[in-house]
Amino acid sequence: MNLAEQIEISCLMEATARKVGNVHPGASFEDLCYDDFVSAAAAIAEPLAASQHVGLGRSVLNAIEQTHRESRSNVNLGIALLIAPLAAVALDQPEGIADVLSQTTIEDAEHVYAAIRLARPGGMGQVKSQDVHDRPTISLRDAMALAADRDRIAEQYSTNYAYVERLALPWLLDNWNWCHQLGSVIRQIDTLAGLPGLVPWEASVIRLQLKLLADGPDSLVVRKCGSTVAKELQERAAAVVRTDWPAHLEGWNALHRFDEWLRGDGHRRNPGTTADLIAATLLIAIRYDVIEPPTRDEVLQHAARIRQAPTEKPHHD
Repeated sequence: MNLAEQIEISCLMEATARKVGNVHPGASFEDLCYDDFVSAAAAIAEPLAASQHVGLGRSVLNAIEQTHRESRSNVNLGIALLIAPLAAVALDQPEGIADVLSQTTIEDAEHVYAAIRLARPGGMGQVKSQDVHDRPTISLRDAMALAADRDRIAEQYSTNYAYVERLALPWLLDNWNWCHQLGSVIRQIDTLAGLPGLVPWEASVIRLQLKLLADGPDSLVVRKCGSTVAKELQERAAAVVRTDWPAHLEGWNALHRFDEWLRGDGHRRNPGTTADLIAATLLIAIRYDVIEPPTRDEVLQHAARIRQAPTEKPHHD
């Protein structure tokens, strides 16, 4: 696969896995459905793959402009912000993310601010310094650093993707190997438990999401719902992680209860930032050949099977 194909498959895998609280082939929001994510994955692949040549900020803006033509909602701003720097790193320089981020400019910030205004992400307030409605006077990385304490995506810019590379990526690899070894057990229990047709790569993505949510509050949820709700989300995720899902039926019941809670309150508890981090983690793993992903056709065929599957949830107390 070339870089654009790797970006697209990373986005498709993230969107297709039946992660709790998120849109997927079996779950939509009032203003957003799985097909929006499929279209958006195709829309951003080429613009972000050109990041090394057109500039980081310009590639983000191009990606969001193209997405805006395809979807009525903000589908992938966070993904674009996370993937553009990763795509700008030359393949023979896997440690080059620090150099890419250190070379960002005021012009990069201007383009990213324009992309943010176009996408209009939820929960955005105004800040005193370098607000996205003003013209930036510092580099993109420096502007992101100002938001690093309240936004996990901005944090990656100021820490050279430390969270993604040192925690999320190892967790993905551990889950990937574990779920593929557990494949036959998953196939025996999945229909009974309410996620018929679950496959190892999908289970790996869901386990990664649960681990990330248990590790720290999702910053989108913090912005939209406040720290108390975000903390409860973290605690509920940790409770599911302790069940060692999907190996035991107890874990499936806990997973479904958690999913139902996240989808309450008009989907305001949707952990969208964590989903963006998962897409970036998948890209790193795919680009540096540490996992063997499904093909695009395999992912879309899996999505079609999910749509055709019964929607009943398992009984739980």
